[in-house]
Amino acid sequence: MTGGRRVRGRSAAPGQRRAGTRTYLLLGLVAAVSAFPLYWSLVAASNDNSVAGSWPPRLLPGSHLWENLQRAYTQANFSLALANSIIVATVVTVSVVLTSTLAGFAFAKLRFRGRNALLGFLLVTMMVPAQLGIIPLYIMMSQWLGWTGHLQAVIVPAATSAFGVFLMRQYLSEALPDALLEAGRMDGCSTHRLYWHVVLPAARPVAAVLALFTFMNTWNDFFWPLLALGQSNPTTQVALSTLAGGYYMDYSLVLAGTLISTAPVLLVFVLLGKQIIGGIMQGAVKA
Repeated sequence: MTGGRRVRGRSAAPGQRRAGTRTYLLLGLVAAVSAFPLYWSLVAASNDNSVAGSWPPRLLPGSHLWENLQRAYTQANFSLALANSIIVATVVTVSVVLTSTLAGFAFAKLRFRGRNALLGFLLVTMMVPAQLGIIPLYIMMSQWLGWTGHLQAVIVPAATSAFGVFLMRQYLSEALPDALLEAGRMDGCSTHRLYWHVVLPAARPVAAVLALFTFMNTWNDFFWPLLALGQSNPTTQVALSTLAGGYYMDYSLVLAGTLISTAPVLLVFVLLGKQIIGGIMQGAVKA
C-alpha cells in the first residue's frame, strides 16, 4: 500500500520503456519480409516448374516437394556434398576460433618485439582482395602439394582469419582485465593455462559470433571449392550449381536443392542461436 492506494503491476526500471503495439507490428513486418524468400522457395520447390514464372505467384505449397527433393538429392550427389561441407565447415570453424583467440590474446595482452608491426601487416592483408591470390594458390595446391580434389585444399587456406584475429584483439583488449591475468599468474598459471582457463571463457561471446559467421561463410563458399575440388568431390554449393546447368532451367529442382543445402545452416542457428544471443548480451554487460 502506498498513500492508501495499492500499487498494481510492476513498474519499469529507470531508463526502460515497454515495447508498444507499433514496435511489435514493425518487428513482425520485418520478420515476414525476411522469411518470405525462404517460404516462396518452399512453395516453388513443392510445385512443378510452371509455378516459378506464373503470375500472380502461387503462395500455397503443392504436392511435389518430396519428389523434387529426391530428384535433387540423387541428381546432384548431395550425400557426398553434404558430408564434405559438414567436414570442411566444422574443421575451418574450430580452427579459426582457436587461432583467432590465440593470436588475439597475444596482440591484446602480451608484450613482445614487433607486435605493432605484425598487427599492421595483419591489417594490410585484410585490404588485399582474395581474388588476387587465387591463381598462385591454385598453382601451389595443384603443382606443389598435389591437393586438388581433396578437402585439405579447401580447409588449409581458410584455417586462419585476419578478421577473426583483429576482432578478438579488439574485444579482449576491453573485456579481459589485466588484473584477472595477474591473479592467474599469481596462482601459478602458465600462459597456456591462462589461455584455456581465463581467455577462452572471457572470449566466449565474440567467439560464438565468429564461429557462426565462419560456419556460414565456409558453407556458402562456391568459387574456391569449385576450382580446388571440382564436381567429382563437391561441396553443397558446387553440387547445387550442377542443377542449374544446361539449356533448360528447372527452377523447382534448383530450389529443392537450395532447401537441402540451407537446412543444415538453419539447424545450426536454431540450436546455437539462443546461446549466441545470450553470450552477446553477457559480453555487453561485462564490457
